[in-house]
Amino acid sequence: MVVVHFQALQICYLHLILSPGNQQKFNGIVSALNNNAIDDNSTFMKGGHQESQNNGKVPKSKSLNFSGERPSTPILDTINYPIHMRNLSVEKLGILADELREEIVYTVSKTGGHLSSSLGVAELTVALHHVFDTPQDKIIWDVGHQTYPHKILTGRRSRMQTIRQTCGLSGFPKRDESVHDAFGVGHSSTSISAALGMAVARDLQGKKNHVIAVIGDGAMTGGQAYEALNNAGYLDSNLIIILNDNKQVSLPTATVDGPAPPVGALSKALTRLQSSRNFHQLREAAKDMTKQIGPQAHEIAAKVDSYMRGMVGGYGACLFEELGLHYIGPVDGHNVDDLVYILNNIKSIPEPGPILIHVITEKGKGYSPAEVAPDKMHGYDAWGNTG
Repeated sequence: MVVVHFQALQICYLHLILSPGNQQKFNGIVSALNNNAIDDNSTFMKGGHQESQNNGKVPKSKSLNFSGERPSTPILDTINYPIHMRNLSVEKLGILADELREEIVYTVSKTGGHLSSSLGVAELTVALHHVFDTPQDKIIWDVGHQTYPHKILTGRRSRMQTIRQTCGLSGFPKRDESVHDAFGVGHSSTSISAALGMAVARDLQGKKNHVIAVIGDGAMTGGQAYEALNNAGYLDSNLIIILNDNKQVSLPTATVDGPAPPVGALSKALTRLQSSRNFHQLREAAKDMTKQIGPQAHEIAAKVDSYMRGMVGGYGACLFEELGLHYIGPVDGHNVDDLVYILNNIKSIPEPGPILIHVITEKGKGYSPAEVAPDKMHGYDAWGNTG
């Protein structure tokens, strides 16, 4: 019943704001709504359309080398700092992400360390460093143990064999270790507060650099994160928040019957956000068309927009936008093309305000033992000994 009412309201909304010249676009949107209804496997993709994660259109990763021998990494071998990534094609960026995974598994097999979290953010890390210009642009990672790809791409690859060793690299971001580490963070929930402070300081100084907080769904459970979201919406500073959602709101607990799944209200809310994105497609198209109409129509559209958000997504889908953030997503966190496209578009907006990008990743991505048992592969004391 909700779906029927939702589609009826969508059609009324579009009739309200459309001029005759936009009728063709309207017909296309209605057709998409009738064909899609509510698709639980949809993510927000490049170009504003939706695409199932399992429809075969997203290129699969190559067969990776986890033999225990040092992997061949021809593209990674050319990257000492993020500036060396600027001119890489999207195809080569995808290969670079795969080479990062091979390098991380090889390193952790020798030293121990956090494995699955870093494997899950390979594409996201590559896309961020391709689009943004650190250290001028600030990237804050939360929690910090997902930063192995970041460390490798920011001049520390040759020292990765010392990670978590005496006098070696830290397992977390560390400001006196690299100018690319904007904030020292371990566990957790501090990134949005730190990023907002940096954004406000930037504005006071009249600078134009970008500030990005990458926060995991587990770190998002901390109260400080919500205090910061509330302040970010109120201050309306230009700030990018990337919610790295790997469905690990709480680390699964091993039981006799296998790992217990993550629990809690946030886990349920994020799941709901992942499954109702037809509205996002309609909403963005409608916003574009209201620009051609007067302010009265725009005000009416905004009211209908707010009602529809609450009706379709409930409190979960409304949460971030009610706090004053513009929500984008869910986005496939393993599709470099989509990540680069979205980040470039956001970067090009002069005054975007606070934006939250909801990115879906898989913990342990690319390494099958970690994919099937992400709770056991979270961290390693040494190769073969879980920690």
